Amino acid sequence: MTSDELAALIEPTVERLGFELTDLEVKLGGRNGVVRLFIDQPAGVTLDDCEKVSLAVSALLDVEDPVPGHYDLEVSSPGLNRKLTKPEHFTRFAGELVKVEMRFPIEGRKRFRGQITAADDEKIEVEVDGVRYSLPLATIDTARLVPVDL
Repeated sequence: MTSDELAALIEPTVERLGFELTDLEVKLGGRNGVVRLFIDQPAGVTLDDCEKVSLAVSALLDVEDPVPGHYDLEVSSPGLNRKLTKPEHFTRFAGELVKVEMRFPIEGRKRFRGQITAADDEKIEVEVDGVRYSLPLATIDTARLVPVDL
């Protein structure tokens, strides 16, 4: 089962509990396998929220048994430097500072650190040092929010 298929299996359970599945990491092999879920909601995520989602997803995975071998299930909030993985994330965080790494160069560069100025289902615009770059979502390798210094 691929990570995308696993996410599709888990996501309805997470959503029924009132949370968004923002990211899923799967690292299997040996005794140190891990399935790590990142959840969010507008009011934020508490330790009790993580426990509630963990219990529900654990029960689902026990019944469906989609992941071979031994693994630990971890549930966490996305944190201040959260990954942006869906078009809705970029729209939600428009105006925020982001660090983006592309799979292929855009105008001679693969790394961008700047403000999200626009976003839709196919691309985002990031302003870096006064220059706007249009970055196709399909070729973004990773994107993370950059926390502002408090």
